[in-house]
Amino acid sequence: MPTVQINARIDPRLKQALDEFCLARGIVMNHFIQEAILDRLEEFEDIEDLKAIRHEPTRPLAEVLAELKRDGAL
Repeated sequence: MPTVQINARIDPRLKQALDEFCLARGIVMNHFIQEAILDRLEEFEDIEDLKAIRHEPTRPLAEVLAELKRDGAL
């Protein structure tokens, strides 16, 4: 996959902590940052999904279990 460079200004203490973290664990910083960004984007998607399903109707667990039992899934 082709890559592009991005720039960000961060607190020097955060940069030092990141350097130490990656060095201590043998992690390539670029990989760590890329994974962190992907994780955060996925979290935001999950939050939006939760907002969308929050108002969906629910069913009692007993009803769901009875249906599964009736259909032979349990």
